[in-house]
Amino acid sequence: MAAPLPEIPRSYRSLPGWATLDDDARAIFEARLATLWADVVRPVQGLYGATVGEDTAAQVAADPALDQVLDRLVTVAARAFAGRPQDLHLLDQRRLSQPDWFQRPETIGYVCYTDRFAGTFAQLPDRLDHLAELGVTMLHLMPVLLPREGADDGGYAVADYRRTDPRLGSFAELTALASTLRAQGISLVVDLVCNHTAREHPWARAAVTGDPEARAMYHFYPDRTMPDRWEQTLPEVFPDFAPGSFTWVEEARSWVWTTFNDYQWDLDYANPRVLEEMLDVVCHLGNAGVEVVRLDAVAFLWKRLGTSCQNQPEAHLVLQAFRALTRLAMPGVLLLAEAIVAPEDLAPYLGQGEATGKECELAYHNVYMVALWSALAEGSARLLTHTVRAMPPLPPTAAWLGYVRLHDDIGWAVSDEHAAAVGLSGPAHRAFLSDFYSGAHPGSWAVGEVFQANPATGDRRISGSLASLAGLEQARRLAGAERERAELLGIRRILLLQGLVLALGGVPLIYMGDEIGMINDRSYVEDPAHADDNRWLHRPRMDWTAAQQRHEAGTVPARVFEGLQALVAARKSLPQLHAQQAIDAVPLDNPHVFALWRTGPRGHCLVLANLTAEPQHASIHGFAGFGPLSGLQDALTGEDVWWDLTLDPYQQRWIVPAGGGRAGRGWSSRRIRPTQGGLLP
Repeated sequence: MAAPLPEIPRSYRSLPGWATLDDDARAIFEARLATLWADVVRPVQGLYGATVGEDTAAQVAADPALDQVLDRLVTVAARAFAGRPQDLHLLDQRRLSQPDWFQRPETIGYVCYTDRFAGTFAQLPDRLDHLAELGVTMLHLMPVLLPREGADDGGYAVADYRRTDPRLGSFAELTALASTLRAQGISLVVDLVCNHTAREHPWARAAVTGDPEARAMYHFYPDRTMPDRWEQTLPEVFPDFAPGSFTWVEEARSWVWTTFNDYQWDLDYANPRVLEEMLDVVCHLGNAGVEVVRLDAVAFLWKRLGTSCQNQPEAHLVLQAFRALTRLAMPGVLLLAEAIVAPEDLAPYLGQGEATGKECELAYHNVYMVALWSALAEGSARLLTHTVRAMPPLPPTAAWLGYVRLHDDIGWAVSDEHAAAVGLSGPAHRAFLSDFYSGAHPGSWAVGEVFQANPATGDRRISGSLASLAGLEQARRLAGAERERAELLGIRRILLLQGLVLALGGVPLIYMGDEIGMINDRSYVEDPAHADDNRWLHRPRMDWTAAQQRHEAGTVPARVFEGLQALVAARKSLPQLHAQQAIDAVPLDNPHVFALWRTGPRGHCLVLANLTAEPQHASIHGFAGFGPLSGLQDALTGEDVWWDLTLDPYQQRWIVPAGGGRAGRGWSSRRIRPTQGGLLP
């Protein structure tokens, strides 16, 4: 028999401003609270309740300490609800009436640094036409909160959660930008670094001065006894420039936990005040108009001796508490888990078991991204097919964020088990990928650089832009017909990868500059703040001169941009690509062709992709997905498709029942031609 729940706290009713809410608003909050109360209690109780033995269940329900924690958390949510602007309350109601709004194929994401894309928050609206041409409906602005001065891990060392980087603009200007975006149908995504603060953060400064409450928000140790025990099982994140996981702080006469860099201090979520304070920050962003809060480094939130201190069960409870309490205050806000972890650890961030539909709504599908790059390097679908088939189904309320390339390095998250399942050696295959995409492997077209080589593990991650890793930079070093062919193949690879992300469903992310084929930018070495971090190789400033060429037929920016435009338009026309549709991969007789199968009540779509620079034959005879003798069309070109077909180098086909895509409604095949990159000479 389930233990009784604690009583719902009511002290929030004494909050300043609560009495000024009208009766309907108060009734809405209290109805939500009653509905969500069990979802609030369960994770908080799991984190902070007296959970020793079954006989204590009744004591847990009456635990005064737990009651106090719950009271404080509900008060935070109630205060945020009371202070929420009316237009955002209305947005909440719209989102509740269309809970799948972010899962629809019309959703297209774009990722950029504000300063590198537009300059400031105030200037960014001047560039929205560019995003509108791509069909963007979700905009992720890379770190915008106030970073520490000097080295700041690309903005992920936050000195104040309630202030923005003054170089980008004020918090009020960010709020105004969110409103402008919302009016144009674009949802704003903002990062919240929830695992750690900068050592300059007010909490950290107070901890150094001896404030016991602030000190309890971090992990401090007076000597190396405990750090040495912890480090027996802790992997190093940045072994080159930030070895170890602890830093000596002279002013505090203590060691402090620093997973990433010596200036980034890990928070201690075993202290419920940390959860309370970070919930307040999430709500602060939500009330500024942020519609998706990207929770950074969530895999590291909980520490357990003798483990890697990643993906611990309590980390999931923290996220579930965030989810329940933000749904209480602002149900229109989504949580995005930034968890770049092994395949078996990834899906739980979207909720499993009793937490199904009660954790984050969105998570990065880094495993798919890695498998795409692997398939391209090998020219083989075997690992990609196995990877897709091995992923567990998602809760119906969640979606993947798919991407080809983002701001970070690429780590080869290919597990030994997945590699062995297709006859590969995990270490050897990861080494091959590092060699291939750094350009060291014979025959590689890629121009990338090794990031953070770890001799102890053999791990070598890769930096480089999509265009450079796909061959466009190498093509520029050639001349004549050889250059034309290399350029063509590079464009085809770019569009093939982007198309396979768009077809996956969920939220596809386009990284700034990839839509016009921007290559590596080596000017970062001239900036002392960036010179030692080659990830800035693929974090260039937007080339608006090249972007203007997207309208000049025949140029590389135009061929890439128009091809991506056409793929986006085709995706938006296909309800088959809704995130709730099942995702599977179909093994074909030809291992060089990948087959992605999207099926469900909204219809069916079979995506075929040639992973090589040579024509490939594919037969879908015997494939029962479309039924007997179905008339089939390519949703990209409008052409009829037969059961036996030949795909040009790096060609993709999105096969649907005749009339089941834009092609069946008079879609012009001329618009889509750039996705094929032209015909090979």
